[in-house]
Amino acid sequence: MSDFSEKPTPIKPRIIIHGGAGNITRDNLPADLWSTYRSSLLSILHDSTSKLSENGATALDIATYAVTQLENNPLFNASRGAVFTRAGTIELEASVMVSRGYRKRGVGVMGVTKVKHPILLAREMLMRGELEDGGGAQGHCQLTGDVCEELAEGWELEMVDPSYFWTRKRWEEHRRGLGKSWERGEYEDEKRRANGSGSLERSEEGLFDGLTNDPSWNGKDYLPQGTVGCVVLDSTGTLCVATSTGGITNKLPGRVGDTPTLGAGFWAEEWQVTSAAAAPAPSSPLIDVASFLTSCLPSLNAYLSVPQDTLSMPQPKRRAAAVSGTGNGDSFLRLAAARTASAIARFNHHTSFQTAVTAVAGPNGMLQQSAEDRWHQTGEGEGGMIGIELDAGAGKVVADFNCGGMFRAWVDDKGRENVRVFRDDF
Repeated sequence: MSDFSEKPTPIKPRIIIHGGAGNITRDNLPADLWSTYRSSLLSILHDSTSKLSENGATALDIATYAVTQLENNPLFNASRGAVFTRAGTIELEASVMVSRGYRKRGVGVMGVTKVKHPILLAREMLMRGELEDGGGAQGHCQLTGDVCEELAEGWELEMVDPSYFWTRKRWEEHRRGLGKSWERGEYEDEKRRANGSGSLERSEEGLFDGLTNDPSWNGKDYLPQGTVGCVVLDSTGTLCVATSTGGITNKLPGRVGDTPTLGAGFWAEEWQVTSAAAAPAPSSPLIDVASFLTSCLPSLNAYLSVPQDTLSMPQPKRRAAAVSGTGNGDSFLRLAAARTASAIARFNHHTSFQTAVTAVAGPNGMLQQSAEDRWHQTGEGEGGMIGIELDAGAGKVVADFNCGGMFRAWVDDKGRENVRVFRDDF
C-alpha cells in the first residue's frame, strides 16, 4: 500500500532563455558582436541557474529574474534597448504565465512607458490576483497604458523617465527605416523632449506612409523584431514563462503584439493524461450490478466482494508545457501560435512538445506558411519558440525557429550551459 505521508519526488529544474529571432546571418552578425551576445546570454543563464538551484526557488521568481536581466541589457529588444514606434516613442509589453498555482494563471501588460521592468509589473498583476480586489487590478488579465503606470507606482515598482529606454543604435534604426537623418544633435534633442510628456513632439503628416513597403526591413540587415523570454520548470513541477519586448521596429503607436496576448506569444498549462496501456477493462455484469446496488443500498457494500484488480482504474499522470515566442508578432497573433503548439501536444497524447513546437515555428511550419508569398519579403511569419515540457516527472527543454537564427541559451540534460544563435555552432 502506498504511504501517502511521503513527499513527492522532487523534479529536476530546467531553464531556457531567448533574446530574439529574425533574419540573422553570419554576414550581419560579425564574430565580435556574436561574442558580446554570447557572453551576455551565458552570464544571465548562469546567474539564473544558480538561483534556480537554491532551496525554495520558484519558476515564477527565476523566470522573471532572468527577464529583468535581459531587460537591463541594451543588446536586446526589451526595456532599455527597445525599438521605437513610427512616432519615435517606446511602448513596452510584457507577460507572465504559470502552469498552476495562481488564480489568473496568465497576465499581459502593454503600452508601458515609464516602468523600468515591465516584467515585474506583469508579475505583480499575477500575484496580486490572489487578493480580493486584485491589488487594484481586479480580476483583469490584460491592462494597457496609463492604468499600468498608476498601478506600478502604487505597488512601488521602480519608475523611470521615458528616455531611460532610449539607445542611439535603436534610434538610428528607427530613423533609417523612415528615411530620415540620424544626426547626434537630433538624437539628443528628441531624447530630451521625450521626458516632457512621454512622447516626442511630432506631426501626424506622413505617420502612416510606407506601410505596404516598409523600408525598415530590406531582407539583409538584422533589425530586432522579437522579444526576450524565459521558461523555467521548478522542483515542484510548476512551469513559468516570462516574456518582454519593445515590439517591431517602427510599429504604429498603440499597436499590441503577441507578447502580452495570452495564447499568442506565450502560454503555460498542465493536464492529466491517462495511459492507453492502462485503459479500463470492459465492464462486466458483476461490476455493473455491484455498482448499482451499492449506490442504492450502501449497507450492502460489506456483503458484495468484488476482486480489486477488476475495479482498478488507470492512474492519470501529469503533463505540462510552457512556451515563449519571438519574431513577427502579428503572425503569432493570427495563429494563436503558443496555445496552438501546446494544444497539439495536449490533444494528441503521443506527440512530444518538441514535435508540436516544430510544427508551428520550425522550417515550413505554420508560421512560415501563414506568410504565403510574402515569405522573405517583409519579415512576416519569421520567428521561433522556446519551451519546456514536463512528462513522466521529467522536464525537457525544446526550441525551434524558421528564420536565420534565434538567440537562445539553456542547460542541457547533462547540466551543461549552451548558447547558440544558429542551428549549429557559430
